[in-house]
Amino acid sequence: MLDITKLDINYEFGKRIQYLRKKKGRSQEDFAFECGINKNYLSDVERGRRNPTLKILEKIANGLGITLEELFKGLGIK
Repeated sequence: MLDITKLDINYEFGKRIQYLRKKKGRSQEDFAFECGINKNYLSDVERGRRNPTLKILEKIANGLGITLEELFKGLGIK
């Protein structure tokens, strides 16, 4: 069962990617294609169901036109 009191880092990170993608006005399908990743995989990342590799994170950051540091900005990593 999901513990709502603890925000899962994968979920939080997925929402960050989704926010940044939408801010750029990109559909999930177009963005995934541009990044060279599968749309279903991107969907799972955005929903916190996947733990993306560093290579995937690099592709996402490049697709957004930001650094890896900016991609993680504001996340509650402890």
